[in-house]
Amino acid sequence: MSPRNTTLCLFFAASHIYKLNITNKMLKHNKLILIIVLILGTYQLHAQTVGVKTNFAHWAAAGTPNVGLEFALNRKYTLEVGGGFNPFVFNDNKKAKHWIVQPELRYWLCESFNGHFFGLHALAGEYNIGGIDIPVGRLSNLNEFRYEGFAYGAGISYGHQWLISPRWNFELSIGAGYAYLTYDKFTCVKCGSKISSDTQNYLGVTKAAISLIYLIK
Repeated sequence: MSPRNTTLCLFFAASHIYKLNITNKMLKHNKLILIIVLILGTYQLHAQTVGVKTNFAHWAAAGTPNVGLEFALNRKYTLEVGGGFNPFVFNDNKKAKHWIVQPELRYWLCESFNGHFFGLHALAGEYNIGGIDIPVGRLSNLNEFRYEGFAYGAGISYGHQWLISPRWNFELSIGAGYAYLTYDKFTCVKCGSKISSDTQNYLGVTKAAISLIYLIK
């Protein structure tokens, strides 16, 4: 069935549900079904391409498994929803445990999934990090202390996708913005004595991607 015919069927079903003469309790459920059906109908009209991706930059960050989905909204806009989860603890209780979710709305200068794009992204996550030797600025404290907390933020990004084949793309992108961090600081990597609780306002890189993408059309 074509996307247009599928959409017509969905809207017909939605109209039929709305006209049913049933109890108020059932009507509430059917209104929810109506909204879902309308959303699905809109998706059939626009989101004909979906990209399934993984970010090698995130894998390089302590081997963090990650996956993302990117939906074509129309010829010029896509919506990406990506995330990663790292539950691993290494020798001497070294860890970079975290989860992160990062949605992004993208505008493409040429067309969706092809060429240059600009994005507006948000982020939310939780972390438990300590014992990691990164001799750069404030990150050098991670070798002696452990930090647990949350992060929330947003930023803008720029990137480019290359067409490798009809089904595969390659992407490079970078983003910068603001993040609000809350954290508890512990005396050492292994022990559980808390020194303090604090917050921090961060300005800098908020997203980086080296991604391989499989396109579902």
